[in-house]
Amino acid sequence: MTAASAPVTLAVGVRTDAGRKRAGNEDSVLAESPVFVVADGMGGHEAGDRASAAVVAAFDRYAKVGERATIDGVRMALAAAEADVGDLATGSARGAGSTVTGVALVEHEGLPCWLVFNVGDSRVYRQLGSDLQQVTIDHSLGQELVDSGELRREDLREFPRRNVITRAIGAVDSAADSWLLPLTTGERLLICSDGLTSEVTDEAIRATLTMTGRADTAADALVERALEAGGRDNVTVIVIDVVSGGTPAARDDTTGSRFDRAAVDSTLDGTTMPVRAGQ
Repeated sequence: MTAASAPVTLAVGVRTDAGRKRAGNEDSVLAESPVFVVADGMGGHEAGDRASAAVVAAFDRYAKVGERATIDGVRMALAAAEADVGDLATGSARGAGSTVTGVALVEHEGLPCWLVFNVGDSRVYRQLGSDLQQVTIDHSLGQELVDSGELRREDLREFPRRNVITRAIGAVDSAADSWLLPLTTGERLLICSDGLTSEVTDEAIRATLTMTGRADTAADALVERALEAGGRDNVTVIVIDVVSGGTPAARDDTTGSRFDRAAVDSTLDGTTMPVRAGQ
């Protein structure tokens, strides 16, 4: 039986929490295979939670197609989310917007793959063995300064304007970046809002994912770490374990090698990168 015809088995853990400082939770989450999405709303509680909920609803309507999602479905979901959040912003004195990040289980050249997409500063990580790799790239002022060499990555957590977002659903720039990754048996994916990454270092995230067994246990442990560190923002976590149905892990995948974004981008051959709202 080939990897393409073998059923994909996933174990999923989800948790969202308002945190210890916020009155409400402006994060929304969708964790129903084949689509897993975290949206972090902006614009104050009334508008922010409605904006993130609108994003998740768009993905629930358009991106889920049986056991597999489609790239066109993700495009449609992004376009619908942009339109719906735009309508909300028009009716709100403070405006409205939302980040969105997630993964969709798609088929590419006969093989199951993850379509990873991102607008804003919520993140997708991939873990194999003890190696944790950040797949997405933040759309934030802090990340732009790191990319330009004006700020060291190790200083990013202390940068006071690190959370200034440069792209969002409902903003002038809502273009989504995307990556296509082979589904790999034994890998663990983490999708999270910045309420986790602003409180917990990548090394602490890696250690927690490595030391916890079940996906739901890992999701709970990560949120608890964020709360113990201060819980100053809403925090949402999805942990996905690929139990079976993916391609076997290559030897290099478990030796601590860094994620090669250029190699992943080249597999898209210009047909799925970038996925943009409105296309």
